[in-house]
Amino acid sequence: MAAGRDRRAAYRRGLAAETIAAWFLGLKGYRPLGRRFKAVGGEIDLVMRRGRLIAFIEVKARSSFAEALDAVDDQTARRIAVAAEIWLLRHPALADFDQRFDIVLVAPWRLPRHLRDAFRPPR
Repeated sequence: MAAGRDRRAAYRRGLAAETIAAWFLGLKGYRPLGRRFKAVGGEIDLVMRRGRLIAFIEVKARSSFAEALDAVDDQTARRIAVAAEIWLLRHPALADFDQRFDIVLVAPWRLPRHLRDAFRPPR
């Protein structure tokens, strides 16, 4: 039972962190195109647009920025890259836009930290 409660609490924290990240990026001029996009083999927390840029964004919430950044590894990058390819196939009008992989770190009582072009997906 406790494991189920922990999973639900983690899910709610993730949703809250994504909402905070979307709001924060909106203040910086980004517009949302998608949230929690799921595809076979991957998921993207946020897909945002700013001008002719599509940003595929991983949101990580932990007790510190360092812990949040440590949670993004090569497996995470591959998962996002797979989902991004599928997202672009489903949105062909945006396929020629510039693309970038960003991370937004969320920690308690701090403004989020936006890391632009944070990683290149491993092949």
